[in-house]
Parts: sequence; structure tokens; C-alpha cells
Amino acid sequence: MNKKLLIVPMTGIIMAAHGQVAQQKPAYPKAAKTDVVDTYFGTAVPDPYRWLENDTSEATAAWVAAENKVTDEYLSKIPFRSALLKRLTALSDYERMSLPDKTKGKYYFYKNDGLQNQDVLYVQDSLDSEPRVLLDPNKLSADGTVALTGTSLSHDGRYMAYTISRSGSDWTEIFVIDAQTGRQLDDHIVWAKFTGASWHGDGFYYSAYDAPEKGKEYSNVNERHKIYYHKIGTPQTADRLVYENKDYPKRFYTAGVSEDETTMFVYESGEGNGNGLYMKDLTKPDAQLTPMATDMRYMHVPIETVDGRTYIYTNYGAPKYRIMAATADKPSAADWQEIVPEGDAVLSGASVIGGRLILTYNKDVADHSYVYTLDGRMMHEVKLPSLGSVAFSGSKDDKECFFAFTSFTSPGTSYKYDIEANTYTLLRKSKADFDPSGYVTEQIFYPSKDGTKIPMFLTYKKGLKKDGRNPVLIYGYGGFNISLPPTFSTSRIPFIENGGIYVQTNLRGGGEYGEQWHLAGTKMRKQNVFDDFIAAAEWLIANHYTDKDKIAIMGGSNGGLLVGACMTQRPDLYRVAVPQVGVMDMLRYHKFTIGWNWAGDYGTSEDSKEMFEYLKGYSPLHNLKPGTAYPATLVTTADHDDRVVPAHSFKFAATLQECNAGPNPTLIRIESKAGHGAGKPMSKVLEEQADIYGFIMYNLGMDYKEK
Repeated sequence: MNKKLLIVPMTGIIMAAHGQVAQQKPAYPKAAKTDVVDTYFGTAVPDPYRWLENDTSEATAAWVAAENKVTDEYLSKIPFRSALLKRLTALSDYERMSLPDKTKGKYYFYKNDGLQNQDVLYVQDSLDSEPRVLLDPNKLSADGTVALTGTSLSHDGRYMAYTISRSGSDWTEIFVIDAQTGRQLDDHIVWAKFTGASWHGDGFYYSAYDAPEKGKEYSNVNERHKIYYHKIGTPQTADRLVYENKDYPKRFYTAGVSEDETTMFVYESGEGNGNGLYMKDLTKPDAQLTPMATDMRYMHVPIETVDGRTYIYTNYGAPKYRIMAATADKPSAADWQEIVPEGDAVLSGASVIGGRLILTYNKDVADHSYVYTLDGRMMHEVKLPSLGSVAFSGSKDDKECFFAFTSFTSPGTSYKYDIEANTYTLLRKSKADFDPSGYVTEQIFYPSKDGTKIPMFLTYKKGLKKDGRNPVLIYGYGGFNISLPPTFSTSRIPFIENGGIYVQTNLRGGGEYGEQWHLAGTKMRKQNVFDDFIAAAEWLIANHYTDKDKIAIMGGSNGGLLVGACMTQRPDLYRVAVPQVGVMDMLRYHKFTIGWNWAGDYGTSEDSKEMFEYLKGYSPLHNLKPGTAYPATLVTTADHDDRVVPAHSFKFAATLQECNAGPNPTLIRIESKAGHGAGKPMSKVLEEQADIYGFIMYNLGMDYKEK
């Protein structure tokens, strides 16, 4: 394999009609091709860039460096790149505070002064008292790549366990501090994953794997997830193994403990779209785990235990979810009592605060919240400020309650809510440098290929002219029962400030209309998701918002798959494509880290000949065709992504560069010391967003004006 890679400087750029950018292709690093071939049910499938799956090899490192050099050279020539970064930085430079979490009479919240790489955890004795820093993750690393991913206060308020991630990896480390003084204790847990710390007595439960093979920490399949109990002041080697299931080594197992420490719940997931649920009576030393619900096609999530009754959020027997209750003497799902039945809208959030149930329903992708008694009687609706998204905070025995509200044009605002009076007062208001009064959001319901009505939101400047020439950015996800609600992001503002339309589609495969909507976009119905997304662009063109030369598409993870599939199925429909940390190789995705866990949505190439052929029919990597002109494409990934391993993006980018016959650039941006996205330091976030939006706006021919 030739490790000497030739880098040729990018050639000149000229302007074409209508402000579009006419370009000559950059000279890409030459990626070696091998004769690797896999055979599926008698069909041979070449995989010439298989060597790029080895993320620790010298050859892969050389290719990554060479690709990043080409990408950096291209992006550096975008004339407004620095101005865009400056504007994004200014937009992000405002104080942001989370909802307060009141525990044991104290208030805990996160705050970012504006441009801090990581949010800082504060505590205060009252809402009016001076907050003090309890934990500052910015001091855990010089470059901000160590992120605080979670905290858990012991039930007596004495200790706080906290979890961190390094460089964006899903691998978790657990530490403990004295919650009163902030003093760091000696306790340290490594190789934990998909876990927090659930306190019981003078220790906590957590989940971890055996130490992985050296050099394969971020790529090998994770197996044998185990639950341990750690006692404060002891080494990890002394931790007690609480539960493992050797019959199902790939499944996930996590523990949770009720606030009164009488019950431990064990969650089992990794097969189907839901979870199994078990319980153990912690008041009895010899008690065994008792099954509550074992059908992992459905969600079974304990909300809270009150007076011996556990309230459970579930879609078992209710595709749009309902609230049930179980007791310790009759824990089986067959004996659960229905508290709040399934409604017409999707029940998307539930909590017990101040002795009341607060339930949030998703009605056509906007939140509506209600207060119920614990026996299921509806008291009143919480009249939210407008259409948007809401989150509540509070504890089961305390009447003090808070909620945060946001929308596409409204940064997060916090309120203090009086549950009984059904009134609220402003607690904290965002100070972002953005005036929402000049913008509008409209919701459209458009027909997909099969006639199904799909909702989408359009956000743009007031006074927009439907002249068919507006720049458009369409964002979607469409998978894993995940909904895309209205949210605010400073990253989008420069785009809409400069005349762009931000479009967010709510595709099948998501959770916007319950489990049936989700299943309609899974396995051999996955094409529905791509049809829904393609139909959004076609509707926008037909209704004179834009045309095909003014459309950019973007999505991350499963949304990266969405973008990859749509740009290969309809390369003529889009000017720009940005697939972020995408699942691009649908034939081998299940062979890395936790990829096998996505089979409930995707199926695998090993299931059957029919499933293999269906996956191959839309897999982005396998549908790139030589001699095709593809949209200007910026693939993004990161070297520590152990969720969707970077090999997906590596192989897709190398193949795309080989196949693309048109002049549009097809680049890949590979972030270092970063992962799938969570916990990324602010400095890296701003640089990445400036590059992404700079690439989009430049290739859509937009004129950037400084604010």
C-alpha cells in the first residue's frame, strides 16, 4: 500500500449565473483500493476501502491528515469564513443557565458564562442566595475535551457522583465528591458505559464492560454489560457484581433506585424498540429480581414510587403511551392499573412533582402540558407561552416546580410554576443577541410519495418573497422513535439572517405520532423516510419557496444516513449535502461497537436475502455510482466517535470522491479529540458550525452580510 499521498492545491473558483459557485474539483488524496469482497446470499459485494475501518493504522492516519488538509484549504478560501465564525461566537456569548434541580433543600443548576467550553455546576441555598461553584469541568482538561456528562446526588445529600467523557467517547469514568465541600474523593470507576450512578446506602450501582482490547477501544463490538455496586472509599477491584446475563452478551443492563431506597429497578434493552423491566425489594437481603415486563418491543419506564405504588410510562397496549401503576406485591404488567389512558396525542413526557402528575403531550410536534392527580384525574392545562417545547423540574414531595420553554425563534426561558394555582412567573430569560420579532415560523403539512401527510416547520425572515430563489436548509432525522421538536440554535441564525429558510421535517421513523409512525419508517419500510424527505424539497420547489439549485440538506447519525441515501437517490434535487457522523455502510454497521443495537430499526444484512437486498438498495456507500454529478458535499465525523465509527464516513467519502463526475467539491472534515457530538467543547462547536454553514452558504451562492 502506497503511504505517500500527493496533495495538490485547490484550483481557482469563478462565479456562475444567479450567484452560484462554479468550481473545479479539488485534487483529492488517492486512496488505495483492495480486492476485498464479501458474499451475501450468493451476491458478491466489493469493499475496496475496507482498510479504512482500521482507525489506528498508519495508512488511515495518513489518509485522514491528507483529507483534512484538502478540506482546510478549501474552507480557508471561503471569503466570509472568519466573519461567520465571529458572528457565531458573538451569538453564543451570552449567559445560559439550566433549570434548577432542588434536592435536599438546595438548588443545583448548570451555567455557562457564554464561551466556556463546558457548563459549570453550581449550587445555592435558595433562589436568591449567591451561587457557588460545585464542579467546574473546564478545569479537568486544558482544551475542554473532558465533558461532565451527568451527576447523581446521594439520597442523604452527602455525596455526589459525577460522570465524565474524554474526547467525546461513549466510555464513561465515574468520580465522587463531597457534596458539601466539593472535595474530591479517591473513588474512580473506568470502562463504564451507558450508565449513571444510582445511590443505595453508602454506595451506588453502575454499569460497565470488561476493559477492551488495547487499540480497539473505539471500534470493537461491546459485549457483556454488567451491573456493579461500588461502596464509597473502596477500589473498583472490590466492587460487587450485581447482575449479568451471559445468555445475551450484547444487551444493555442498567440499574435505578427509588428515592426512598426501597426498590431497585433493572432495565434490559438491546433487542426490539423498548426495554425489559425488573424489580428487587431492597428491604429484604435475600430478595431476587422479579420480572415486571419482559416484552422488549415496548417501553416500560418507572417515573416515581409514591406510597408503595410505582408509576410507569409505557406504550405497552398504547402506541401513543399511557401511565400505569404497579405495586411490589403485584409487579407483573398483567396486574398493572391504568392511571391515565392513551389519548389522541403522543404522551411525550411524565413526572411526579409536588404530589401531582405533570404530563406533556406532543400534538402535531408542539408540546401541551397538563396537571393530573395521582389517581389520574385531570386538573388543568398549563398554558405555555406559545407553540414550542417544554421541560419540567421538581421532586415528588416538593410543591416548588420549574419549567423551561423554547421554540425555533425563542431561546430557552425558565419559569417558576405554581402547580395548584396554575400560574407561573419568569425566573430567567435568555440574553442572546437575537431579536425574534423579525422572524416567523410556519408549520406545513405536505404529502409524501404515498400520500401520507408529513409535518415540517419553516423559519425565516418576515417579508419573505416566494420567488423560487430563496436558499433553503432542510434538516431531518426519521428514526429510533426520536422526535424533532421546535428548538432554538444560534448556529442557524446567520443563515436565516442572510435570507435563508431553515426547514425541519418530522419524518416517519420518528416518535411524533407514536409507535405506528415510528414503525412506518423501519426495516423494510425505511424507504418511506427517504420519500418523506425528498417530498419536502419537491413541495418547497412546487410552492415557489426555492429551486433545486438553492437547497441544502443536513442530518446527523441516523440523519446522516438520511442525507446519504437522499443525495444518492436524487443527486439532481440538491445543491449541497452535509451528512454528519452518518451510518453509511448498511451491510456492516452492526459489526462495530453498539451498531448491532440498531437492528430493531434497520434489520441486518445477515437476517435474510430479502433484508440484505433491501439494505443494499439504499445503503449510501453502495449506491454511489461512477460518472454521476453529486451535490457539493461536506462529510463530517470525528476520531473518537465510538457510536457511529468514523469508518462509515471514511469509506463513503473515499468512494464519493472516486465517483463524483461533476465539479462540486466532495470533502470530509474529521475532527480530532471529539466523538459523536455530546460533550464537544464550545471552541470546537463554533469552529465546526462556521465550517459547515460557511460551506452551505458559499455553495448556495449566498451573499454574507456582517451584523
